Amino acid sequence: MPLSSQQVRKLRGYAHSLKVIVTVGNNGLTESVQNEIDNALEQHELLKIRVNAGDRDERNEMIKSICEKSGATLIQRIGHVASLYRTNPEMPKVDPGKA
Repeated sequence: MPLSSQQVRKLRGYAHSLKVIVTVGNNGLTESVQNEIDNALEQHELLKIRVNAGDRDERNEMIKSICEKSGATLIQRIGHVASLYRTNPEMPKVDPGKA
């Protein structure tokens, strides 16, 4: 389900006060890191991750890969930190509002 610009804006506001939950280190996007991201999205729905990659293009590719593998939506990216959102249909915690 694609999010409207108003929903993205609301989620960015929610994400502003969040702390980074998962850090992708020098080893890159390993299976265990991807599992942690999936678990965190399942529990929190909205989270921040830090991607410690060498250059901007490499960070963009890692974030794109994380979103594709986890089924999450990129809400915002500033520097090394990205905010991701994936709704939990069984127990929704974050309300992005109506489309």
